[in-house]
Amino acid sequence: IGHVDAGKSTTTGHLIYKCGGIDPRTIEKYEEEAKQSGKSSFKYAWVMDKLKSERERGITIDIALWKFETNNYIFTVIDAPGHRDFIKNMITGTSQADVAVLVIASGQGEFEAGISDNGQTREHALLAFTLGVKKIIVCINKMDSDSVQYSEGRYNEIKDEVTGFLTKIGFRPPIPFIPISGWVGDNMLEKSENMPWYSGNTLFQQLDAITEPSRPNEKPLRVPIQDVYKIGGIGTVPVGRVETGTMVPNSQVLFAPAGITTEVKSIEMHHEMMQSAGPGDNIGFNVKGIPVKDIKRGYVCGSVKNDPPKGVSDFIAQVIVLNHPGEIHAGYTPVLDCHTAHIACRFDELQKKLDKRSGKVLEENPQFVKKNMGVIAKMIPSKRMCVESFKEYSPLGRFAVRDMRQTVAVGVIKSVTKVEYVTKGKK
Repeated sequence: IGHVDAGKSTTTGHLIYKCGGIDPRTIEKYEEEAKQSGKSSFKYAWVMDKLKSERERGITIDIALWKFETNNYIFTVIDAPGHRDFIKNMITGTSQADVAVLVIASGQGEFEAGISDNGQTREHALLAFTLGVKKIIVCINKMDSDSVQYSEGRYNEIKDEVTGFLTKIGFRPPIPFIPISGWVGDNMLEKSENMPWYSGNTLFQQLDAITEPSRPNEKPLRVPIQDVYKIGGIGTVPVGRVETGTMVPNSQVLFAPAGITTEVKSIEMHHEMMQSAGPGDNIGFNVKGIPVKDIKRGYVCGSVKNDPPKGVSDFIAQVIVLNHPGEIHAGYTPVLDCHTAHIACRFDELQKKLDKRSGKVLEENPQFVKKNMGVIAKMIPSKRMCVESFKEYSPLGRFAVRDMRQTVAVGVIKSVTKVEYVTKGKK
């Protein structure tokens, strides 16, 4: 994550390039293409931005899933977009991640632009935290640039300022900072000789040293759907990340909120068949007899027998207003991004105004709330949506509120009113 042009794609491309994601022939082809288009410094990024439209604009649009291996782990990379218009995609991506690598450009003026109020450095970090990514690694990139020249002073200046706002958001120190060049390769895999003053880990070592988060295996199955494909000879293949529980072939599943039931025929991850998929796995699974148009992004797949997911008619949430320019009254209907769903929801009742830090109640039934305030509100989705309370299923119980092309608030769901299915199989 990070501001546009901080070097996210180049840095990620470099890791994948060096740690096994892509065969050398493809890289050579990319280098050739990048050279011909006059963008040879985008060589590694080219790896990530493989969609044609992105190549021309130099912008990452969809969330590209790639993998690379360290000694201890196989990482799936979700290269999240940095342009403001693409924050919706970024939210879908971050809600699936275990660790965020925040890439910050160290160049004079570049760092300042990214961290300003309308830059995306703060917004991305805040979103990552709210959406449950509690581990963050900060890469101070472009240390090789002319205005920085591997300067320790510049590194410390940025480190101090970024540490300040990351701890304010809620990330717990110590937060690792690594001075890198995603383009030249300093401190990516090997220790840089250009920065003898830095004695910490390389990015590769830091990723390898992460402790894996505990996985909610024993909970009932929940898989928010990210996309649905129709694959010739196989059929309908929904794609998403298992958030809780376990999925196995030949099991009966249900898609909420539509209430469609079917059987899982097979499951695969990174083109390999799996006999079982658990929390953290990004999978595609083939379902029997369901047309591709019946399943949509934002639906949630669960087990028919074990606490099947359901749509909700309303829910109570605790919301923190971040940077809304005006007042939020009952009736306000912005878009909520919760797991992979993006649905307009109405603030139906403002029940309590809270101190955003302590959560203490400041006022009952307030008329309005504004920037930097907390509120307990009853929310009504404009169409059926499948969410859960944060306590029961945390990945499906936190959301971002978007309006005016920015994140205006973030929240967690306290309780939900579920809608029972009338008949099996159809809505």
